[in-house]
Amino acid sequence: MNDPVNDLVEVRPGVYRDSVTLMRVSRALTDRPGVTVAVVAMATELNLGLARDLGFAVPPATPGDLLVAVRAATAAELEDAAAELERQLAARAPASGTRGEAPPRTTRSAARAFEASLALVSVPGEHAFAEALDAVEAGLSVMIFSDNMPVEQEILLKDRARVKGVLVMGPDCGTAVVGGAGLGFANVLRPGPVGVVAASGTGAQQVTSLLDLAGVGVSHVLGVGGRDLSAEVGGRSAVQALRALDEDPATELIVLVSKPPAPEVARAVRDLDLATPVVAALLGPGQDDLTTAAEKVLRALGRDVPEWPSWPAPMNRPNTAGALRGLYAGGTLCAEAALAAGAGEFTDFGDDSYTRGRAHPMIDPALRLEALRGVASGVVLMDVVLGHGADPDPSSWLAPAIRDAVARGVDVVVAVVGTDGDPQGLRAQAARLNEAGAAVFTSNAAAARHARLLAGG
Repeated sequence: MNDPVNDLVEVRPGVYRDSVTLMRVSRALTDRPGVTVAVVAMATELNLGLARDLGFAVPPATPGDLLVAVRAATAAELEDAAAELERQLAARAPASGTRGEAPPRTTRSAARAFEASLALVSVPGEHAFAEALDAVEAGLSVMIFSDNMPVEQEILLKDRARVKGVLVMGPDCGTAVVGGAGLGFANVLRPGPVGVVAASGTGAQQVTSLLDLAGVGVSHVLGVGGRDLSAEVGGRSAVQALRALDEDPATELIVLVSKPPAPEVARAVRDLDLATPVVAALLGPGQDDLTTAAEKVLRALGRDVPEWPSWPAPMNRPNTAGALRGLYAGGTLCAEAALAAGAGEFTDFGDDSYTRGRAHPMIDPALRLEALRGVASGVVLMDVVLGHGADPDPSSWLAPAIRDAVARGVDVVVAVVGTDGDPQGLRAQAARLNEAGAAVFTSNAAAARHARLLAGG
């Protein structure tokens, strides 16, 4: 039983930080000597329940309050953790506005106060519709990073955006590059002639990262949300985005990327009358994988197709066939890997059912680490996605877990999606994962085929 003097539990009314910031504060505290548990989060019912399950005596709180629950081995270590908490919160405090000037309280009032053409909405899914509609009515295109929005609201937003002459990217739009500015999870990409329309964030990241490795850049990457090419949504934003890129003089070729679309919607979108050539990367049985699509783009531009970088696993023990498990952060990468492998159990930890009330797995590794620790044999296939917005050093937590899995007799294969310009360092990350015992590929499709062979496929 923990000595209660070594628990710090506080509720700070009206103190707000976003979930990603608080997750990183919690991780910084957990990494301190003697700290066994640290929960720094908004006081939602989910987070209050988590703290209670960990044995903390949590006082009443509302979702607008900040919850702090820290446990350490000694009183001195708890005191040090409390001081570090204050340093972390102060360093990550939002910048204050001009003295005497009230900040905008709605998206529409913010649009009036600033010269803007695009709004990024990242709030809990149940509140995203109101903010996005406010942006559209103010004449702004909008990127909706939020997920868990009802499809009926998505359709209404996109129909209204078409009337207003603006574009809705999302909901659940994780990646965009507009005029060279990366939004959401964004790799560092060189400028170039390829425009991308993507009903998939990680699918767009795979294609554009491979193109970057081959020396080819992008004009714009317009995400449209994972459901846009579904039968319900009918490609509403994809059609607008394709036409916008078709009119862009800097775009010489367009790539259309999607996880498996509704066949009738895919046909309608591909049949659009455009002057700019389009390469389709629409995943599905019998269709090109994302690497093949990237290679088609290179050939269409008259560029050579390189050998995609990979790092084979150290041959320190015989490979043993067994069950294949895919533990993925990217939904489209997960779908592509399942198609390429042909068999196995695949989990998309970025699915809405896993991200409700917690950060995306490209930021928060907890669920995937837990799943990896639970694998006793066979083959594990994973993705690691680099770039702005993603974990600043994913190999720091994944390499030790891979080393432990390999010691248990598990073969680990990792697809690293990123560029040489990404802040994490593509080749440094790949080298650390490889040194831990994983086979590492920059092509997700190649990684999946390798995992299939290891599993005896």
